[in-house]
Amino acid sequence: MDIREQITSRIKSAYADAEITLTDMTGTNDHWEATIVAPEFEGMSRLQRQRGIYAALGELMAGPIHALTFRTLTPEQFKAENP
Repeated sequence: MDIREQITSRIKSAYADAEITLTDMTGTNDHWEATIVAPEFEGMSRLQRQRGIYAALGELMAGPIHALTFRTLTPEQFKAENP
């Protein structure tokens, strides 16, 4: 399983209904940008959402992922930004 699939799989394990858009920022599979849209984020603070994503990724953050920038949105927030 490549790193993109591992990232997606781990996030989906924690947030089953998440829609994930991943972009390899450097072409080296270690600098990623992600947008994660999940109804499970409803009622969570930004910090709670971030902690949940980092917990889901676990040891990947210490190994194959060197840098990760991400946004966590509810479906309503995503729709408001993308009419």
